[in-house]
Amino acid sequence: MEIRGPVLLPARREDVELRTVDELTLVGELALPADRDPVATLVTLHPLPTAGGFMDSHILRKAAGRLPALADLAVLRFNTRGTTSPRGTSDGAFDGGANECFDVAAAVDFVRERGLPRPWLVGWSFGTELALKYGRDHDIEGVILLSPPLHRATAEEVAAWAGDERRMVVLVPEFDDYLRPDEARERFSSVPDATLIAVEGGKHLWVGETQTRRVLTEIVAAVNPDALPLPVEWDGEIAG
Repeated sequence: MEIRGPVLLPARREDVELRTVDELTLVGELALPADRDPVATLVTLHPLPTAGGFMDSHILRKAAGRLPALADLAVLRFNTRGTTSPRGTSDGAFDGGANECFDVAAAVDFVRERGLPRPWLVGWSFGTELALKYGRDHDIEGVILLSPPLHRATAEEVAAWAGDERRMVVLVPEFDDYLRPDEARERFSSVPDATLIAVEGGKHLWVGETQTRRVLTEIVAAVNPDALPLPVEWDGEIAG
């Protein structure tokens, strides 16, 4: 069977709740490899909720559906404050990226409490702003930024990553709606150790299986390169 679209490969999936220091409950899901321990953990941060972003935004949902089986990764997805998905609605209200700092902290705390290994923040669009603004405050291995718009993260917040030993991987679509590769190279030049990958033919929403596979491949290349190349066929059972 070809691996594509919303296919769910085998994993241990658990509905979870995260508790913030300002006493909100955030709803989410943790996906783990079905029969072994994960080698690393993706803490995913979804696109802008006021524009339809949530924990089920397709790249994050497909990461959770495929990467526990294909790359031995744990994948944590959750709705930031005030965000609704089929999983439910997180407490609170959207705060434009300000009090969402507590949401990022709650997710990283959850990973630590569960003893999950090698956490990486994986932000998409608005989620990249949260990773850039708040990721340095936490014990993580690195950040992966998908389609960063750099609307909320300031130049100073980006530059603060310069010299940080944690890795920064930036995926910039050729035809992004907000930040294209040439401008991205200029605006991330303050972080000389960042790996900036211009994705030919890519668009902000990474629509289509070709773009999905490219994004998931780049995530795995950063976090667990021994799992590459990612299979495109699956011979075993599927969850749905």
